[in-house]
Amino acid sequence: MNELLPQQQLDAFRAKAAALAHPHELIVDALRAVQAHHGWVPDAGVDLVAELLGVLPVEVEEIATFYDKIFRRPVGKRVIHVCDSICCWASGGEELAAHLRQTLGIDFGETTADGLFTLLPTCCLGACGEAPAMMIGLTTHGSLTAEKVDAILAGYRAETGP
Repeated sequence: MNELLPQQQLDAFRAKAAALAHPHELIVDALRAVQAHHGWVPDAGVDLVAELLGVLPVEVEEIATFYDKIFRRPVGKRVIHVCDSICCWASGGEELAAHLRQTLGIDFGETTADGLFTLLPTCCLGACGEAPAMMIGLTTHGSLTAEKVDAILAGYRAETGP
């Protein structure tokens, strides 16, 4: 289990859960911790969170599969969420998504061959005033054009190195 979370985090979650009347409150935090440490949440991660919090694995799985920012299978180093809400769609989101698919050479749900980017749709990023928008990691990028997207991707590639 230590490959999914360091011992210090395991102990911290156990202590927090013991102090709460409703340890379900910690499910998202624990899932995010597993994902931050492991890169995604495997079945063993769901079981670990359930054990840590003293809840049923199915209760953890319900949360893990509800949120599109919790990854239940391996993803690239950088996950790109492309907003497909009505605001983004009306502002060129469909063209933005097509540009990303062509530029990255992947479709939604796929990861680039170098393992750097995974492309996923999302129903809303809350950036309607800056539509079309995408999120990479926890950073939202708005008012996007093909040129801005290319510059953003180049920046992330440069950060990662060869």
